[in-house]
Amino acid sequence: MIVKLIHGLRFPFFCKPQRLVFFFMFFCCLSLLGQVTLQEYKVKVDSLVVDQPKTYDEISTILGDKKRDTLLLNYFVEEAKKQNYLTGLSFAYNQLGTKYRNLSEYDKAISLHKKALEVANEVGSLEFRVYSLNMLGVAYRRIDAVRTALDYNQRALELAESVSEPTIGLKRGMYVSLNSIGNLYHTLEQYNLAINRFEASLKIEEELGNTLGLAINNQNIGEALEAQGKLDEALNRYRVSLRYNEEIGSDKGRVICSNSIAQIYLKQGKAKEAIKLLLPALKKAKELGDDYTTAFIEINTGWAYMKLNNLEEAEKHIEQSLITGKKQNISRIISLGQRHMSDLELLKGNHKEALDYYKKAINLERKITSRRNLRYANDVILRYESEKINNEIESLRKDNEIVKLKLKKNRATLLIICISLVLLAVVLFVFYRQSQLTSDKKLLTLEQTMLRSQMNPHFLFNSLNSIKLYIINNEKKNAVHYLNKFSKLVRKILEASSVKEISLADELETVTLYMHIENIRFSNKIHFAVDIDRRVDVNHVKIPSLILQPFLENALWHGLSSKEGIKKINLYITKEDEEFIKISIKDNGIGRAASEKIKESKVLKRKSLGVDITKERLKNFSKDYLNSYNVEFIDIKDDKGVALGTEVVLTIPII
Repeated sequence: MIVKLIHGLRFPFFCKPQRLVFFFMFFCCLSLLGQVTLQEYKVKVDSLVVDQPKTYDEISTILGDKKRDTLLLNYFVEEAKKQNYLTGLSFAYNQLGTKYRNLSEYDKAISLHKKALEVANEVGSLEFRVYSLNMLGVAYRRIDAVRTALDYNQRALELAESVSEPTIGLKRGMYVSLNSIGNLYHTLEQYNLAINRFEASLKIEEELGNTLGLAINNQNIGEALEAQGKLDEALNRYRVSLRYNEEIGSDKGRVICSNSIAQIYLKQGKAKEAIKLLLPALKKAKELGDDYTTAFIEINTGWAYMKLNNLEEAEKHIEQSLITGKKQNISRIISLGQRHMSDLELLKGNHKEALDYYKKAINLERKITSRRNLRYANDVILRYESEKINNEIESLRKDNEIVKLKLKKNRATLLIICISLVLLAVVLFVFYRQSQLTSDKKLLTLEQTMLRSQMNPHFLFNSLNSIKLYIINNEKKNAVHYLNKFSKLVRKILEASSVKEISLADELETVTLYMHIENIRFSNKIHFAVDIDRRVDVNHVKIPSLILQPFLENALWHGLSSKEGIKKINLYITKEDEEFIKISIKDNGIGRAASEKIKESKVLKRKSLGVDITKERLKNFSKDYLNSYNVEFIDIKDDKGVALGTEVVLTIPII
């Protein structure tokens, strides 16, 4: 890396002596920086070999990010050997093995994991035995050695489950084992078994709060669902995995998820969307040096270019995946690459070459899934599943015996509890029905009272008297017009009183008729206007029937009847948000204070119940909604405190 950096430097303004001085200083700085880093690491390693912690978490916490540095890990190996710190030595070997595995150097990785297992056996550390076995299983799975991988992971799981109260380290070993076994079941096309193991692993990871494990297992479940043809479910799992990888900042996880999502897009015929994900993922995979993941992305990139009919680019990427697969001896990549090359040659019209590639792919796949390998793997599956089932049956049998004994001893108690529960249910049901009947009765009373207030004799007498005067004065057109309006209003009121709620459009039509009739009695001196917010769909908004008339009646008879000059009532309907509409009734009358004085001076005082009834109806209406209603009376005054009118604001829930 340093050499590449130096070669990339260009200093045209330096002469040769100056360059030599600069390079000397540059190397001194790098050397000093390396010494500081190594010195810090030495301090950590020295503290480790002195204290000799025994668990993975303790060692990992002390080393921090340095546990991924190959050079420093080798230093740790030497110091652990000198001080006979075997637990630390096993940890270091496994970390080095994982590092080489991620670089696709599987022979080195397997050798180091085996050394780690030997040391763990020697020191008698169950946690590191499980850890080493799992790492061996993962490494062998990468090279498609299903038989060997399954054996190692199975041994790791059995060891971890042999402890009745496992430590956090052993629990971690369990979910790694379950995850790896799930991947092997996936390889054997046992998808339901694979998902079962991934889900079991997921539960342990949720318990431990392991975000990386949650990301990995959601990815694995997605792959199993994809293999079953459940593309939408698989895509959801991949996206969940991607969110977890974003949370922990895992570049490798992002690359794998992007490749998987792109693969779903390809199967859904979305090649353009796929290529947008694949190209940056391919670049990042190459930067990470992970040949295994890079090869799979190369294959999908070639596939995407094939769908986009760019055969030249497709061939370049698929051939590169084959080169990587052969170099690392990864049979799955080779067979998959050969299948895509067969499709590519077919598109180019080279039928013979297409057939040759297809035959090579089929022969290799047969070799991978040889009878001996599959038989061994299936035997292991059957053995383990049988043991698990037998253990579960035995456990259930014992539990059943215990339950029977408890039932015999507590039968009387259970019977009493059952009878009590039945009686309680009956009482609660009776109470509920009583409450419902009371509520229905109250609602019916409210509706009847509301109808009486709408059809009060005073209003009917005045309206009919107006019609009579028109007839006496021989104003037939006015009489017919007034009578039509009056009859239509009565019909509207009767229709609305039979339902709990109506559309806002119907309510506005009713109050417009009411105001028109009342305005005739005021010699058409009332200016009544309705302003509706364009966001309000009056045909779809539901409100209690006949809810606005009492407020308009109050405005007319208490606010405007005693006022001289211009008389106005404005009705505004607005939508504050998605949950409420606001209805504002504003008049320019004498105000509530002056109206009260006039009311007190009258000999006959008639109490108006319309507004109180309306509030009760609104309260009952809002029970079916998440939010409640609100009614607010606002006195409108000028700067000197002189009354300019009254505003009533109703806030009514609509969701």
